[in-house]
Amino acid sequence: MFERVKEYSRLTYRKYAKLLLFAVLIAAVFSGGVLVGQGRVHLGSGSGETNLPAQLDYSAVNKVYAALRQNYDGKLSESQVLDGLKKGLAESTHDPYTEYFTANEAKTFSNELNNSFSGIGAELSQDSNGDITIIAPISGFPADKAGLKAKDIIASINGESTTGMSVDEAVSKIRGAAGTKVKLSVIRGTQQLNFTITRADIQLPSVNTKILDGNIGYMQITTFADDTSRLAQQAADKFAKAQVKGVIVDLRDNPGGLLDAAINVSSLWVPSGKTIVEEKGTIGDITHAALGDDTLNGIPTVVLINSGSASASEITAGALHDNSAAYLIGEKSYGKGVVQQLINFSDGSELKVTVASWYRPNGQNINKKGITPDKTVPLTDQDISAGNDTQLKAAQDYLAGR
Repeated sequence: MFERVKEYSRLTYRKYAKLLLFAVLIAAVFSGGVLVGQGRVHLGSGSGETNLPAQLDYSAVNKVYAALRQNYDGKLSESQVLDGLKKGLAESTHDPYTEYFTANEAKTFSNELNNSFSGIGAELSQDSNGDITIIAPISGFPADKAGLKAKDIIASINGESTTGMSVDEAVSKIRGAAGTKVKLSVIRGTQQLNFTITRADIQLPSVNTKILDGNIGYMQITTFADDTSRLAQQAADKFAKAQVKGVIVDLRDNPGGLLDAAINVSSLWVPSGKTIVEEKGTIGDITHAALGDDTLNGIPTVVLINSGSASASEITAGALHDNSAAYLIGEKSYGKGVVQQLINFSDGSELKVTVASWYRPNGQNINKKGITPDKTVPLTDQDISAGNDTQLKAAQDYLAGR
């Protein structure tokens, strides 16, 4: 992630942060429903057959509840018990992608998926010594305004030492409601500096672009969010106007997102009517085709993927590859080939439930298998420390030879 900086736990590009793949799905209105993650998420109930009874016998549950109420030595509210039951129902599937979200969790989930969060606006990483370091502050946001700089080491957060703390833990402690303050003690060279920073609401673009040496267009997509289709189209128009020699689409450590965004991005290369992805499950068999306006059709393209590329990223990589629109470089992708349906309840809570599997245009389902690139290029810890992006260099070399 060269121009992008993030402070939330789903940081992209291994060079800068540890990937946290939670459910890898993002919701948006599409085809009469909500599309999520690797596939589609829509409102409503599934139509699949099931052997489960229409109503559960709660007598055994009530016995456990009575025993808990009478014997538990601690504080427990009715809402906690009910939320626990709902979460337990979802967890009974033993499916990592089927989850129950409380209203607050559902709101946080939606914000995370759309690169929206409250914090100070800095990307964190962990160096070889285990220190929590700042990769870069986001220009114009609180960390930048307060004077934090790249390579600053965060020694403590609100007085708590960061020794032994993971990046995700540090992110969680630094983030908070807009308008609240966080105190950071920072080591800069031989100096120890103290900052009190007021958190703010931060919205980051999901697409970053530039034109590299050799007139090669570079499009990094960090998530497939609400703004992805618009920003990707703008990038495509920019590349077309510049008559770029080739395009690099960087999907490394992109955990997924909106299906409609993946379809729209793929449609920038794939001719109208060609298959992007197929779904099969309780929601029926659905084929999603390219929508036209293939601005970049015919321009040599490389898609960069790695083990953090999941969900909608794999849909896009597979669609471009199988339609002979792109060459894949990097490392095997994550491998999430299932579809979730997002069901909203009146209290703001949500159930995310797996309802189908999705298939590449070549007919493959990549769940737990991933997509193997045409050319495997590792990115070692030594390369990362040295700032040597071997995968990007391989993509540039490939396009230079076309």
